[in-house]
This record gives sequence, structure tokens and C-alpha cells, in this order.
Amino acid sequence: MSLKVIQWATGGVGRAAVEGIAAHPELELVGCWVHSKDKVGRDVGELCGIEPLGVKATNDVDVLINTPADCVMYSPIMGNTEEVVRILASGKNVVTPLNWFYPGKRDVSVLEKSCLGGNSTLHGTGIHPGGITERFPLMISALSSVITHVRAEEFSDIRTYDAPAVVSDIMLFGKTPAEAAASPMVGFLGQGFGQSMDMVAAEMGFDVDAEMRSSHDVAVATAPIDSPIGIIQPGLVAAQRFTWQHTVRGEPVITVRVNWFMGEEHLEPAWNFGPQGERFEVEVTGDPSSLVSFHGLHPESIAAGLIRNPGVVATANHCVSAIPYVCRADSGIKTYLDLPLVAGRAAPDLSL
Repeated sequence: MSLKVIQWATGGVGRAAVEGIAAHPELELVGCWVHSKDKVGRDVGELCGIEPLGVKATNDVDVLINTPADCVMYSPIMGNTEEVVRILASGKNVVTPLNWFYPGKRDVSVLEKSCLGGNSTLHGTGIHPGGITERFPLMISALSSVITHVRAEEFSDIRTYDAPAVVSDIMLFGKTPAEAAASPMVGFLGQGFGQSMDMVAAEMGFDVDAEMRSSHDVAVATAPIDSPIGIIQPGLVAAQRFTWQHTVRGEPVITVRVNWFMGEEHLEPAWNFGPQGERFEVEVTGDPSSLVSFHGLHPESIAAGLIRNPGVVATANHCVSAIPYVCRADSGIKTYLDLPLVAGRAAPDLSL
């Protein structure tokens, strides 16, 4: 029997998740929450650019809480813990790219209580934070001994990210350096990446210092730069680099970094992606050391990325692929360390 899934939100990740759920041989979409009133009542497949699925979108949380389902793929722009608590208490498992990758010492007692009461499971996943910052570093680290440093890093042209309000009003591109210095992204992203680094540190046995180190650097335009949020004028922020680190006695041992640029031209400092271009990297320094680069998770062009961004699709797929494993898990908050290897599924015309 198929596992019944509710998709929560139809932004970039949500639309890709609906596509992934529809293609997965073990899953069936039975409901969908949407934020915009103009999406209510529309077929979810049509909303997401695929064939009709016979499921109508709704913004009624109570209706979906009472809809029989095995799992909710929860991906609104911002998570709502009270909402997740209700979903878990209703007996539905939750997979999400928003949080709870590795809660560690964080107070999640309310969520754990809801999992226990609903006999449900909560799993945080994705790619960055997620696979690139946790699963793959841990997997690759098995090839090394006496490890001294682990690095996970993203290099992306942010012009392909189809969320102009987020890019302008939250990421603060196109603002002055002084305005960008107050960016909430350091703390907001640091929550997720901090959990990723905590997981790597705990599993690999690093005796890390109590405080996580973070930094935020910007580059400004030296000439007008065309972007999806409008022309970025000279002197305004056109590239940003965020870094988070765990240290041992003050020396970095785990580094997570994002490099988000509005292209590589007309920047001061003159940052660029290097000869490998856009990519994700995972590097383990030890005996021996290893460096793995992930290509294919970035679009071929800005125009293509605004239609379908492979990195966003990969984030959704990592969540969707985890659903059968999460549904089979014991109740509670489960991380990568608690689940078996998660795998995708063969194309329908190639499957058993």
C-alpha cells in the first residue's frame, strides 16, 4: 500500500516535492496546504506545473490535521513549531528541510512529547544544511584517520534563486554594507548549520569549544548589475560570504561556508567561484585527505534556474526520499544517525 503524504506549502521546494511525491512508487499525495488564497481550491498538480493529481489545495490547517495521512513534507518559508507539534500529535510523521537536523542539547521536549503521543517521527533533512553538511562529510570521513578539519562549502549564483522578496528583504542583497551587516541570515542559517556541525563533531569525537564562531563578509557592485531584484547600483551589496566554525582550543576543526554572488563581474573585492564554477564541496583533512565536488546541482543558466533550480529540486528530493524510512522508524526525533541509508527510486519505466 502507498504511504499517504501531505505537502505543506508550494514554494520552490514544495513544488519540487509534489513532483517527487507523484513520481515515487511508494507515495501518494492526499493533501496540500498553501499560503496564498488564490491557490486554494486549485489542483495541486496544476499548481506545480505537472499533470492534475486530483488533490485540491487548501489553507485550512484543521482540515489537513484531520486528513488521514502517514507523513507531512513540511516546507513553508518559515517553520512554525506549534504547527509541527499539532501535526505530530495527530499521528503524522514530519519530514522537513527547515530544522531539527540534530537538536542535540536544544530543548525539544514539546516536540518529543508530541511524537510520543502521536506515535510519530520528526526528521530534518535537505542538502545545505543536510546532506552536504552532515551525511556526506560523515560518509567521506570513514576513508580517513587522525582527522583535523572538515569543510562543507557552497558556491552559488544567487541570481538563479527565484525568491526575490527573500533575496532582497531577508538576505539584504542590493542594500548598503551597513544594512547588510544587520542581516538575520547569520543567526537564522547558523541555527541549521550549527546543528550540522554539532552532529559531525559528536559523531567524529571532536571536543569542540562551547561557542560557535561566525563571520559575514560582503562585496559591493562596482558597476550596475542586472538581477532578479532589479539593478544593483555601485556601492550596494552584490555578493555575500557567510562562515560558521566549530573550534577546538580556538583552532577551526569544522567549517561550513556559503558563497552567494550576483555573478562574478563588477565586484569589490573581486570574488569569483574559481575554475570549477558553481558547486558544493566537502573536504576532509586527515590521513589521507579527500576533496569531493558536487556538480549538477546548479542550473545551466539564470533563466533556467528561475524556472527549475536543480539545487532546490535536490533539497526536495532528499526529503521525499526519506519519507518511507521515516514512516518505518520508531517515534521521536530521528537524525541521519538514527536512520538506515536513504536512497532514491528508479524511474517508473525501469523499476520492478
